[in-house]
Amino acid sequence: MELEDAFRAVGEFGPYQRRAVGLLVLLQLYMAGQAMLLVLVGASPDFLVDQTAAGPGGVRFTEDLDSIVTEWSLVQDEAYKVSLAGSLFFAGVLVGNIVFGPLSDSIGRRPVFLTVLFFEVLFGFLTAVAPSYEMFALSRLLVGLMNGGMGLVCFALTQEYVGRSYWAMTGTMSNCAFAVGIALFGLLGFCVRPWRTLAATTNSPGVLFFLLAVVLPESPRWLYSQGRVDEAEEILRYVAMRNGCPASNLKLRRADPALQRKGGGGLLRLVSNPVLRWRTMLLMFTWYACSLVYYGLTLGAGTTSGSRYGNVVMYGLVELPAYPLCMYFINKPWAGRRRSTAGFLCLAGASCLCTVILPEDSAGALINSRSLALMGKLLVSAAFNVVYIYTAELYPTSIRNAGLGVCSMACRVGGILAPFVPSMRVVHSSLPFTVFCLSGLTAGCLTLLLPETLGSPPGETLEPPPLDPASGRVLHPKLHLYEKTSRWPTDRHPGDLQTDGHSSYRQTAR
Repeated sequence: MELEDAFRAVGEFGPYQRRAVGLLVLLQLYMAGQAMLLVLVGASPDFLVDQTAAGPGGVRFTEDLDSIVTEWSLVQDEAYKVSLAGSLFFAGVLVGNIVFGPLSDSIGRRPVFLTVLFFEVLFGFLTAVAPSYEMFALSRLLVGLMNGGMGLVCFALTQEYVGRSYWAMTGTMSNCAFAVGIALFGLLGFCVRPWRTLAATTNSPGVLFFLLAVVLPESPRWLYSQGRVDEAEEILRYVAMRNGCPASNLKLRRADPALQRKGGGGLLRLVSNPVLRWRTMLLMFTWYACSLVYYGLTLGAGTTSGSRYGNVVMYGLVELPAYPLCMYFINKPWAGRRRSTAGFLCLAGASCLCTVILPEDSAGALINSRSLALMGKLLVSAAFNVVYIYTAELYPTSIRNAGLGVCSMACRVGGILAPFVPSMRVVHSSLPFTVFCLSGLTAGCLTLLLPETLGSPPGETLEPPPLDPASGRVLHPKLHLYEKTSRWPTDRHPGDLQTDGHSSYRQTAR
């Protein structure tokens, strides 16, 4: 039987998959704490310069706050080191995306996932006991490196453990849990004030998650994409047994192992295959724009006064309404993945445009620059959630993590550049929101050039399905909607190709 038929036989989202996916979703709480750690442990209190003070450089802090700033006196000429530590974390995430995404496509999801989780926990404790700023900065770089790899593999596993019809739900659950994790980290920071204790407490759940994750199986989709059909069948039978489904005689359709191995190739295939190259370029810009607008608006919304802990909670909770919107729109035939992504990005850009044209004296009105900025963040959060799901469906299993890794790399570039956009106010007060507006609108329009994936069959390899030599039609009945196109790609637009990853086939209406 075909792989999707096998998932329907064993249970697309049975009790066993719910437990496995639940663990991976809860892991996002841990990852959110690591990503947000520097917001609180790097908090800078007010200070006075007093040459008679006992602190280094004659600095006397006026707030009773324990952070890396107060411990190592990272103020004045040393203040850049706080931002540098944050940049090192995201630089590590960037490298982790590049390295571990393709690696998990080559050697498997499970070994890469367990390895990066183990070392992220290890380096997380190194952060808590760092004796100097230099060691602290190095630990943040290493944590970011592991965090980048784990984020990709964790997301791929939440998709590949379940049937295709549940991909949107599991992807949304992961992103929603990350937002909740941000809010919970703000509450934890309010209760645990010493920065070393906060770092250790934030990292401690990782030990439990690692012990629980050891029993997770390899992705049956990845095994099947590598031609390891017997191992994929064994895992599916185990899933069926745990779900209480009779599937002892489950047999997957055999394919030529040489063809399936040929279907891999990681980053090289993304460049050499014309369809994948086109998709990757469009998706990279979309991810970049999502990140630039998301983090840029977050910085803009965070300039107000108030409790730093309350602000962290608010920045997490403001995203939550975005996820029910995603779940509603992306499964509607008239919206789907493509139009939902484009619509949310364009609306986020429109919110920024309205911010530009608002009169400067509207601060006390119900609709002001702050409320529009928060609305823009909600909308771009929705787009961010959909684009994760959409990207996973646009790449076949054999190179899915390589594609996600390259797109996530572009995402990190947007995140790195986002803090510099507000500084454009020195040129003109409306310039930052103009940049966000143009980025959102441009990415939204370009997304419309991609194919829709709602209701399309998932791809497992880059190779086409077998054909009947006489008729030229697909032999397997589940793929009967495909017919050979002899002139691709000279007379076809890359966006016309469907999501199965077969570069010489298109879906036809019958």
